[in-house]
Amino acid sequence: MGSDKNSAGLLPTLRMERVRTILTHTYPYPHEHSRHAIIAVVVGCLFFISSDNMHTLIEKLDKNIKWWSMYIAWILVAALYHLPSFQSMGLDMRMNLSLFLSIYISSILFLIVFHIIFLGLWYLGLVSRVAGRRPAILTILQNCAVISIACCVFYSHCGNRAMLRDRPFERKTSNWFSFWKKEERNTWLAKFVRMSELKNQVCSSWFAPVGLASDYPLLSKWVIYGELACNGSCPGSSDEISPIFSLWATFIGLYMANYVVERSTGWALTHPLSVEEYENLKKNQMKPDFLDMVPWYSGTSADLFKTAFDLLVSVTLFVGRFDMRMMQAAMSRVHEGTQQDDLFYDHLSEKEDLWFDFMADTGDGGNSSYTVARLLAQPSIQLSKEDSVLTLPRGDLLLVGGDLAYPNPSGFTYERRLFSPFEYALQPPTWYKHEHIAVNKPELPEGISQLKEYDGPQCFLIPGNHDWFDGLNTFMRYICHKSWLGGWFMPQKKSYFALHLPKRWWVFGLDLSLHNDIDVYQFKFFSELVKNKVGENDTVIVMTHEPQWLLDWYWNENSGQNVSHLICDYLKGRCKLRIAGDMHHYMRHSYVPSEGPVHVHHLLVNGCGGAFLHPTHVFSSFNKFYGKTYECKASYPSFHDSNRIALGNILKFRKKNWQFDFFGGVIYFILVFSMFPQCKLDHILQGDSFSGHLGSFVGTVWDNFVYVLEHSFLSLTGVVLLLIMAIAFVPSKVSRKKRAIIGIIHVSAHLAAALILMLLMELGLETCIRHKLLATSGYHSLYQWYRSVESEHFPDPSGLRARMEQWTFGLYPACIKYLMSAFDVPEVMAVTRSNICKNGIQALSRGGAVIYYASIFLYFWVFSTPVVSLVFGSYLYICINWFHLHFDEAFSSLRIANYKSFTRFHINRDGDLEVFTLAVDKVPREWMLDPDWDMEQKQPQQLSHRRKYPSKWSAAAGQQDPVNTVRVVDHFVIRQNEKPDFVSSNGSVSR
Repeated sequence: MGSDKNSAGLLPTLRMERVRTILTHTYPYPHEHSRHAIIAVVVGCLFFISSDNMHTLIEKLDKNIKWWSMYIAWILVAALYHLPSFQSMGLDMRMNLSLFLSIYISSILFLIVFHIIFLGLWYLGLVSRVAGRRPAILTILQNCAVISIACCVFYSHCGNRAMLRDRPFERKTSNWFSFWKKEERNTWLAKFVRMSELKNQVCSSWFAPVGLASDYPLLSKWVIYGELACNGSCPGSSDEISPIFSLWATFIGLYMANYVVERSTGWALTHPLSVEEYENLKKNQMKPDFLDMVPWYSGTSADLFKTAFDLLVSVTLFVGRFDMRMMQAAMSRVHEGTQQDDLFYDHLSEKEDLWFDFMADTGDGGNSSYTVARLLAQPSIQLSKEDSVLTLPRGDLLLVGGDLAYPNPSGFTYERRLFSPFEYALQPPTWYKHEHIAVNKPELPEGISQLKEYDGPQCFLIPGNHDWFDGLNTFMRYICHKSWLGGWFMPQKKSYFALHLPKRWWVFGLDLSLHNDIDVYQFKFFSELVKNKVGENDTVIVMTHEPQWLLDWYWNENSGQNVSHLICDYLKGRCKLRIAGDMHHYMRHSYVPSEGPVHVHHLLVNGCGGAFLHPTHVFSSFNKFYGKTYECKASYPSFHDSNRIALGNILKFRKKNWQFDFFGGVIYFILVFSMFPQCKLDHILQGDSFSGHLGSFVGTVWDNFVYVLEHSFLSLTGVVLLLIMAIAFVPSKVSRKKRAIIGIIHVSAHLAAALILMLLMELGLETCIRHKLLATSGYHSLYQWYRSVESEHFPDPSGLRARMEQWTFGLYPACIKYLMSAFDVPEVMAVTRSNICKNGIQALSRGGAVIYYASIFLYFWVFSTPVVSLVFGSYLYICINWFHLHFDEAFSSLRIANYKSFTRFHINRDGDLEVFTLAVDKVPREWMLDPDWDMEQKQPQQLSHRRKYPSKWSAAAGQQDPVNTVRVVDHFVIRQNEKPDFVSSNGSVSR
């Protein structure tokens, strides 16, 4: 397989042999490094230090990204040290890697022994009691890594050679500060240009070894000797102590000394926080601890698995078998026929006018949820309208249309994703305790005897489908049995309600549960309320969680029969407005005047309260509801912007959903598992032209595809399961035939990508093997090479290493040996591949096969993850923009926090309803303590809604603060005195 004849064709055209010869270093290893590498390191360090980029980068890397970066660094180092190009620069990564692992393991063992001894002294009472606090293992590992890297950098630059054997001590001392002598500065500047001389000066003067072994007779058997520095054969062993050992011992000694002083002198008791820790703590207190948006495609989130489980349990148990709404109806007290204290509220009906707000679908990202909450909390919002300034006071009432927290209802999500942003925007009273449960609502503030006397903002909420995932348990506990959502008072006792507002306006808040309809007890309450309380000239706003007019049109269904019956047969034209959330965008449709009854004048969807964005262009063709024609009057974002945003699935899917890589890479590996290894690649490598190579490559991909279908077991099983999942993933609104076609095309794209990646990886391995870059030294090539050069660069005349091997029963060299093998994955992979191609897969033991496929997986997984994200993101883009499918999946993947809005209503003195929809195009990501809020004088018992500056955080960039960027995206008026036509009970048309 490695013959010269087989390497003809493509490889000679690329002149790989010539390139390899040119790049191979010709001078002895290890220390005559290219000055270009040193200059590049210096310049890079200066750049990061001056621009502070490294500090910013480290701050932004979360824990998962750090582990991902370590994994990528590991496999890259394992692959790159085989390349001769680094050796041509004088940088042989084998020595650095071997030295790092040796020092790292030794440092860990040494520090662990030290900490055990120190804890023993603490147990005996010989040190301060504060020393009993156990050290963090991650801190030990981090310190050992830093020490090892420092020693490797020193070795790369200076080696392990003692360079001051023949120089007197006085000369050594005088050179330490020679740079600061004025008469020698010019000499140093000249030497800086001559990098090799500067290097020798630094190594010999600034990092000189501590001396000779003869200087330390008591430790002569324990010292690690320096490199043999002589021309030709050396007459005897080196007597010089290793500079690397000196550096390592210095760092270890400093760590031990610092630890002993800190733990045994009581310093930690008198100084509980260092200056750096105090500054970090202070900095964290000066910004909110908002949660990021839910990663819907993470695949590894425990919240998402809990969401799926809760949904399954709720659908099979709670809905239809144990419905919480039945329990609420049974517990409600009935007075005077239809009057129910727990469901009906008329304390606002006597006001002259009323401002109230509507928002829905909050509790996803902290930045987006707080943006809306901050606007809702402002005493007033000033907007520029043409040549005038429009002032909109804060709503006395806040209506929330469901989905209060994502992805599932739990104490954590409600507290961190819902209550936290609202409490930052408008603080609850000082006497309010989060753990308090309201037994008898409404629990009014002190000095107020009736609900109608309270003049602060109030809040009423209905549950959404996400709130029903646990059978409404969390909603009941946090909404119906608590009194405050931030500074908004919550008198609500049940999950549905009726509000009597001024000027004969009503709000019916319906609970649709998970089957998109009201139950019979709920229907009975509202129908009797309409008969006995709602006048013929009254007007009703129906609030539901889901916009059934849009979803029924999209899915071609007819849901909410009881809701339709209530609106059409009981309200009879008195419902002029329906409002809903669930769809995370804003759309308003108004009816087109025509003959016949109009059951609803306006249909309004606004689910931009804090969740990810939904598209609008998918619903651009909607125009029918209850047999009437409707016209889209406003959409936010616009249809054009919505179409453009969908393109982000191709460009940003992996960036937004990098956790998706975990399952994506595993699936790709399963699809091509049976294809490894590819031993017959001569026909690809022997082509005479690019078209010939490409044709052979495509033919090989097709042959492998046929092999998967005809001979493979595991890969074929993976293809079949993936096909079933892909077909089930296609929305059910299309026919089964189209779903099957879309699923087959989707899976074929993934399978083709996986086969291409597999073949490219095998070609790379084959090329390296033929050019003797891999599969040349066996499974432990790195360890064997290190042992071959160890005696030269790290001599051991006292036999210390042999005694350590004896004392540890062989554990010390075995540990280093197998750890180095873990950093030589390409060699292991190439050697095993060559054995399989020569003797067959049956020649491998079960353990050998596991090692081979695990090694293949490590690299194939990294290569495949960007591709699987690109293919899947492209699939979502094509479906959403070409076929209007996957509107939920294609936009939840983007996790867009921008385009947030809420709707503010005003019932004026004439009884008309003014409707303003306010929006913020870009949500701030950085917040700071609002100086106005901080400096405003606070009274002990003052309610937060009376403050001029009620919100704690403002945008770090003032021009990006939502108070300054909010704008009106829709404005219309509903006249109460315009009576719509409706069908009377006898079938005639009345006016």
